[in-house]
Amino acid sequence: MTAKAKIKVIKKSEQNAPEATKVAPKPTKQQSAREMVSTVSNWVSDFQNRKRKETKHAIETFLSSKPQTNGA
Repeated sequence: MTAKAKIKVIKKSEQNAPEATKVAPKPTKQQSAREMVSTVSNWVSDFQNRKRKETKHAIETFLSSKPQTNGA
């Protein structure tokens, strides 16, 4: 094994020192609601756009095909 493992040295003075952790502020109910509404709105618009594209492609395929005539 050629890769050397990294070793972290922890001194006693550092071990007992309390670490300051940053606490992220909780979003308010209004912010949470806005985020949920935005997410759902994006889902709905994506779904509608996908359906429109599929419908447009189907109509173009149906109408662009050359009509077949009977050779009789």
